Amino acid sequence: MLSSYFCDMHIHIGGTWTGNPVKITASRQMTLTKILEEASDKKGMDVIGIIDAHSPEVQDELVDLLEKGLATEQVDGGISYKDTLLLLGCEVEIKEPGRGAAHFLVYLPKLQEMKQITAWLSERCKNVHLSSQRIYTSLRELQACVDQLQGLLIPAHVFTPHKGLYGSCTDSMAEVLDPSLIYAVELGLSANTIMADRISELHDKTFLTNSDAHSLAKIGREYQAIYMQERSFAEWVKAIKRIDGRRVHMNYGLHPELGKYHQTACQGCQSLLAADASGKCPECGFQRIVRGVAARIDQLADVEAGQHPAFRPPYIEQIPLEFIPGIGPKLLDKLYRSFGTQMNVLHRVNEEELTPVVGEKIASLIVHAREGKLSVQKGGAGTYGKIVPM
Repeated sequence: MLSSYFCDMHIHIGGTWTGNPVKITASRQMTLTKILEEASDKKGMDVIGIIDAHSPEVQDELVDLLEKGLATEQVDGGISYKDTLLLLGCEVEIKEPGRGAAHFLVYLPKLQEMKQITAWLSERCKNVHLSSQRIYTSLRELQACVDQLQGLLIPAHVFTPHKGLYGSCTDSMAEVLDPSLIYAVELGLSANTIMADRISELHDKTFLTNSDAHSLAKIGREYQAIYMQERSFAEWVKAIKRIDGRRVHMNYGLHPELGKYHQTACQGCQSLLAADASGKCPECGFQRIVRGVAARIDQLADVEAGQHPAFRPPYIEQIPLEFIPGIGPKLLDKLYRSFGTQMNVLHRVNEEELTPVVGEKIASLIVHAREGKLSVQKGGAGTYGKIVPM
């Protein structure tokens, strides 16, 4: 019998347990143990992907958890910690000749395979201790390595101008890699299913909606619900490949206009510009105009909006609690104390139960947020959009 599990498969580690950096732009509070505690105790995530597990010091912390009996490696892959299963991954950057750089997520079954790819990466990058390092190889060689280790390679935030496969590297997968070995793509915060399915070569791919969290608060801002028989790496791979009924059955993502690269915009003054804007910003004269995800998809689209493969699940434009006006750290802690986890608040608690805890106005906003009914001010050029107060 299959059960539904909430999964956020792109979470960064900011620092090691000794204080050394891993993801430079992430909070140093993002240690492996603190991420596991946040995901299990506050966010209610059933499965998470740590995509900096290649870092040797991160592996040392993981081994410590295993040796103390606080975590357990599963036979079919993955590591259990409290109520959450950890899948091991890493994010790498590749720049094919004559093209822009792009980021890719590598997921592997067990710590043994992750250590093997650490050794492989160390021969191809400048600093294997850090996240998202440029590796000096080809995409097809990377695919071959991941396939040999029985892992999965998934293009990260594929449309973003900042190192997305379509955003900065190519117009078509086949130009740079073997599409038959790509079973899923990560949409990124600035796109949704309706937008992505306008590109026909993505119609056989599973869509993932992940947080790309750089702070503890951001864990679970995007996630998916996945049907699996149990929580394990093997079951997750079956779901990505849509085998024996395993599959992503719901994508929960930000409204794309909240994403910081949704709209073409000026990096200087943040003015939102027409999709075909070029040269200097008409508002401030700054010359750095960042092409938005919406404009890039318009360029690549070969299918009318609204055409989806039969297996494509609904995309729920859901707004995380921290985005909702009026919900600060104290009120968030009150919600957690009252209802346990963010997944409970967003999915299981009704408005009548919320009202005595947070008041009528905030309760109404939470319900509207879970239904995607709040108004949004568009984001672009690296600045997130905002919720417009009701």
